[in-house]
Amino acid sequence: MRKLSVAELGRMDIEEFRISKKLPLTVILDDVRSLYNVGSVFRTSDAFRVERIILCGITATPDNCLVEIHKTALGAEESVEWIYTDDCVSIVKELKGKGYVTVAVEQVEGSIKLDEFKVDPVKRYALVLGNEVKGVNQNVVDECSVSLEIPQYGTKHSLNVSVTAGLVIWEFARQLKELL
Repeated sequence: MRKLSVAELGRMDIEEFRISKKLPLTVILDDVRSLYNVGSVFRTSDAFRVERIILCGITATPDNCLVEIHKTALGAEESVEWIYTDDCVSIVKELKGKGYVTVAVEQVEGSIKLDEFKVDPVKRYALVLGNEVKGVNQNVVDECSVSLEIPQYGTKHSLNVSVTAGLVIWEFARQLKELL
């Protein structure tokens, strides 16, 4: 086996990315503290052509913390559309009003296991990922249409938010790949 060069991978440039078809998926970061986690979510969102990221509450933005976020985003903060709002509850309500299925990625009563969730290709989704310690705020969970949970089998019952984002975004992309 031989590793492929960057040129052989046939990656699109930023302008091609901006006009390309995206997954019907918005990622919302609710009070994510780590700039490196934010950057990692940007990078994953670029890899799977997420339509945009909404940064909420204490979550840092690329224009305020460019160096730290860029370290893990590797430029994805330039390709992936993003906005900031201080109020996560309001943006979840707004997206629901626009027909999005709002999804808290959180361990709650009645959550659906990620491997059992079927993505409807005609719907648009907004995934809410929460703070590294407290998770998705309860008032945000209360506004979401559904909650997804990643099955875990060890002694720990949580994953890093950027790892969680990678797993959930990958599952949506896997189920919706024919849309790209």
